[in-house]
Amino acid sequence: MWPAASEASAPADISHYATFLLEYCIALCDFCYVKEIAFTSAAARQWRKLAPTARAQIDLKLTAFAETGIGDVKALKGAAGMRLRTGDWRVLFTIKANTITIHAVGHRRDIYD
Repeated sequence: MWPAASEASAPADISHYATFLLEYCIALCDFCYVKEIAFTSAAARQWRKLAPTARAQIDLKLTAFAETGIGDVKALKGAAGMRLRTGDWRVLFTIKANTITIHAVGHRRDIYD
């Protein structure tokens, strides 16, 4: 039983502690889902050749996918890996553990060749 003097502060202490635990658990969950992005040498060359606006558009979607796992992503048919779609641009990648490895970046008409 709570002492009479601290009865008024007890719910606030518990609420503060519960809020701290909830924020801590959310932070841990966010940390677990963030994936590292790595480029193969061929993909890095393709990335450097893109226009800055295209790179910015792709980077936005790729970062969002790495942080949340949400995006326009589908498994490739007939080949290992996945593709991320952002407008007319495609990113072909594989996921292993906490790393997204980019294998190709390019326009949709050229990327699947």
